[in-house]
Amino acid sequence: MTTPTTSRWLLLIHQIPKSPAYLRAKVGKQLSRVGAVAVKNSVYVLPRTNSTLEDFQWIARELHSAGAEATVFEAAVVEGLTDAEIEERFRAAITPEFDALRDEAADGIKALKKKRRESDLPVDTAKLRKRLDELAAIDFFSAPAAKEAAARVAECERLAAPPDSPLVLPAVDRASLVGRTWATRKGIHVDRIATAWLIRRFLDADASFVWLGKDDTPAEANALRFDMFGGEFTHEGDRCSFEVLATRAAIDDTGVRAVGEIIHDLDLKDAKFNRPETAGVGALLNGICWTHAGDDDRLRAGCALLDALHESLSRQAKRMTAV
Repeated sequence: MTTPTTSRWLLLIHQIPKSPAYLRAKVGKQLSRVGAVAVKNSVYVLPRTNSTLEDFQWIARELHSAGAEATVFEAAVVEGLTDAEIEERFRAAITPEFDALRDEAADGIKALKKKRRESDLPVDTAKLRKRLDELAAIDFFSAPAAKEAAARVAECERLAAPPDSPLVLPAVDRASLVGRTWATRKGIHVDRIATAWLIRRFLDADASFVWLGKDDTPAEANALRFDMFGGEFTHEGDRCSFEVLATRAAIDDTGVRAVGEIIHDLDLKDAKFNRPETAGVGALLNGICWTHAGDDDRLRAGCALLDALHESLSRQAKRMTAV
C-alpha cells in the first residue's frame, strides 16, 4: 500500500438542504470567489495554505449557520486524479475569467484610442485593475491567460493617463513612514513581497505587517495599505506598487531601480524592461511561494532573495559605470 505524501490540498464537502432555495447559489458564488474547483458533486478543492484554509472555514461556518452540513479535510492524492490534473483544472476554471477581462480591456483600449479626454474617459481602469487583482489572488497555478489580460489592463491604464504628460506621483515624507503598520492582501507574491522588502530595507527595518483577507480592513487606524485596491501605495498608471513606493519615497538607489524593473515585468507582464534576470527571479519567487504557505515565512525568504539580488545588481551597475 502506498503511503500518502504530505497533504497538498484542502477539501470542502457539503450537503445543502433543498430549502432555502437561494443557499446553493449563494455558496456556489462564495466558492467561485475564493477560487475553489469541484472534483466531485459537492466536493471542492483548494491548494492548502493558511489563507485558503480560512476561506473554506468561513464558507463552512456560513453553511452551518444556514442549517447545512460541511466538513473541511486536508488531503493528498493517492490514486485517481493526479496533482498535475488538479492543477490543470484550476487553470481551466480561471482561464475564461482572464479571457473575459482581456476582452473587456481590449474594448477599452479601442475606446481610449478614440476618446482621449481625461475628464470623460470611456473606461473605468480602476475597475479593471481591481478585477485583475482579484483574479491574480486566486490564480494558484499561473494560468497562461493571465499574462495577456494583465498586459491589456496595463495598456488601458497607460492610455488613460493624461496625454503628453508623464505620470507625476506626489512625494511623501519618509519620516512619516517609520513606526507604522503596513497592510496588504494575504498570499503575498511578486509585488507584495518586493514592496514589503523595500519597506524593511530602506524605510523602516522594524516595520510590522498585517495580511488581510478579501473583506478585511486593518485594525489600526493609521495602517498604510499597499498593493491593494484603494491602498495608499498601489498601482498608478503603468507602475507597480514597488515602483510607486520607491518613487514617492524618493529612494534614489541604482540597485532598487534595477530590482523595480524586474518586479515591474513580473507583475505587469508587459516586458517593458526585459532584463535578463527576470525569468530566474520569477522562478525563485514562485518557489518561495510554493515552499512557504504562510506570509511571514514568504516575506522572510523573499527578503533574503531580494537582498542578494539587490547586492548583485548594484555591483553590476558599478562595474558598468567604471568601464
